[in-house]
Amino acid sequence: MKKVITLLTLVIIFNLTVFSQEEKKSFTVRGYVSTLQTVMFDSLNGKFTNDNLLHNRVNLKGYLNDHISVSAEFRNRLVTGDQVRLNNQYGELIRKDQGWIDMSWNIVNKQSFLLNTTLDRFWIDFNYSKFQATIGRQRINWGQTFVWNPNDIFNSYSFFDVDYIEKPGSDAIRIQYYLSPSSTFDFAIKANNNNQITAGGLYKFNKWGYDIQFLAGYVDNKDFVAGTGWSGSLGSISFRGEASWFQPVKYFADSTGRGLFTISFDKSFKKNSTAQVQLMYCNNPLKLSDFSSFYYGSLSAKDLAFSKFTAFGQFVWAVNPLLNLGMSIMWFPDLNGYFAGPSLDYSLADNVDFSLIWQHFDSQMTGVKQRINLGFLRVKYSF
Repeated sequence: MKKVITLLTLVIIFNLTVFSQEEKKSFTVRGYVSTLQTVMFDSLNGKFTNDNLLHNRVNLKGYLNDHISVSAEFRNRLVTGDQVRLNNQYGELIRKDQGWIDMSWNIVNKQSFLLNTTLDRFWIDFNYSKFQATIGRQRINWGQTFVWNPNDIFNSYSFFDVDYIEKPGSDAIRIQYYLSPSSTFDFAIKANNNNQITAGGLYKFNKWGYDIQFLAGYVDNKDFVAGTGWSGSLGSISFRGEASWFQPVKYFADSTGRGLFTISFDKSFKKNSTAQVQLMYCNNPLKLSDFSSFYYGSLSAKDLAFSKFTAFGQFVWAVNPLLNLGMSIMWFPDLNGYFAGPSLDYSLADNVDFSLIWQHFDSQMTGVKQRINLGFLRVKYSF
């Protein structure tokens, strides 16, 4: 039934878009094609796992009139290599859709390669005067900081995912009312693939030169949440932060909740070089057995911490207008571990970019020392 709804909505959006073209309204097509070569190993003396991802994204958007716009965005991924060949469950991991409507399809799933298509944005937007409503699969971004976003209760994401800059979306209804140029009331409700409901309201305003927000809601039929966030500056340094408390519905009267508190500082230098620092505290961090959950799992805003204290730092050096060199580090004291991620980005042409990224994880989980290295080489053409 849900897929029937999806197909019917696609037909409606297609016809609306055609109508908008006939009426000479605006219609845009954007996207990119990239190839990402990945190597994974624990040490140079160990076995190497090699994979390739050919990734195509298409973003369609139509403006039917001054008050209505529609969008459909999808990603096509052709995966080849050892992960597909050796892991019988890999196809299901790629195909799994967290939304209420399943809009992910494995077109081909063979022993050595996999072709998947996923519709991860699919919405219609109405706006009039101070009112705006968006219905469908969309990105609802309530976060203020860079790495960890405990305010982002609708669609959290993994910092370690190097090839999904758009980030996940939610099957949701969102209503925004702009009280003034600097204050907004935002309400949204979504359903996931387990028919669990997340609903929340956010009030955002500007005071003392800071954007400040307060939120409250209900997450996945499990937790009540309340939180706050802000973004502003201390002189030439940007100062941001978020805090959320998740209290289980079943244990509302006791103190078994989980709180996440994070602050960040970032500064831009001459020639567009940037530095960022972010710190996070969690009273009851997630117990994690390995790092694969950050790539294949569906971690919520409640599950961002697996050490009581976590620290992050990043510096990106703009060597020249074409070349950026970056270094990211994280420290997990409870796990006696750390993450290190150097990167290189080079513009080969106006629409062609080259990236070289390395991720190194070293920690102790469930009493076992774990170490993993991932290397990524990507060439990307945008259109």
